[in-house]
Amino acid sequence: MSRRARLWLVLLGGSGLAALLVAACLRLPAFGGARHPYGDRAVAAALARRTANTIASVNFDQRAFDTMGEMSILFAAVLGCVVLLRQARDEHRDPPRPAEVAAPVRRYALSTLPVALVTGLYVIAHGQLSPGGGFQGGVVAATALHLMYLGADYAALERVRPVEAYEIADALSAAAYLVLGFAGVLAGTAFLANTLLPLGTFNTLSSGGTVPLLNAAIGMEVACAVVVLLARFLDQAVEIVEENVRENGKNGENGTNGKNGE
Repeated sequence: MSRRARLWLVLLGGSGLAALLVAACLRLPAFGGARHPYGDRAVAAALARRTANTIASVNFDQRAFDTMGEMSILFAAVLGCVVLLRQARDEHRDPPRPAEVAAPVRRYALSTLPVALVTGLYVIAHGQLSPGGGFQGGVVAATALHLMYLGADYAALERVRPVEAYEIADALSAAAYLVLGFAGVLAGTAFLANTLLPLGTFNTLSSGGTVPLLNAAIGMEVACAVVVLLARFLDQAVEIVEENVRENGKNGENGTNGKNGE
């Protein structure tokens, strides 16, 4: 496709999106008004389903189907990066040598890692009760593991981050979300309907019906997806090198050694 054709395609798609956004904004309630129909209904529905965090109720109950679409976008993006960044035939994996890490950086990174990891898991587990949830907690938990790279070296990170296991866990987490959705259909209700489990006691970990389960599935999917994504980019930056670059590096070393010998 030519550059001109790509430009016209972007302009056409952007014009359609801009028209839809303008049409939607024209029908919004007046700014600063006292009438908030969507917010009032969302809060009422969250309280009726005994979910303390209204945002979690919206994400995993009232519009859980939309959240499935967002999860699918992330899953597809990570899958695309894995395919594009895989080791090619003309590339070679060259494990890096241990790097020197400043003592203050090492102490801070290694002491912060468990705190950040527990914080991420806490945010996931309490997503239906307090601000946060699977998306936010998953990112925090995934990035916490990479403090091992800052505080130690790449080899230490690889020991606590077996990429293949995280790839499997990513797929299983996404599948768990879908299974919970189809379970509602098998129970005689609707896809992702919050009718499978008792709603529980308000403001407790077991409240909200299926909201905690869907939130946990999203949290694990996001955490594993971010780990896999960062792993592939780090592989390209640290381990994988092109064969011609490797050969040139060897030739340069041989030439230097010869000069030193002379």
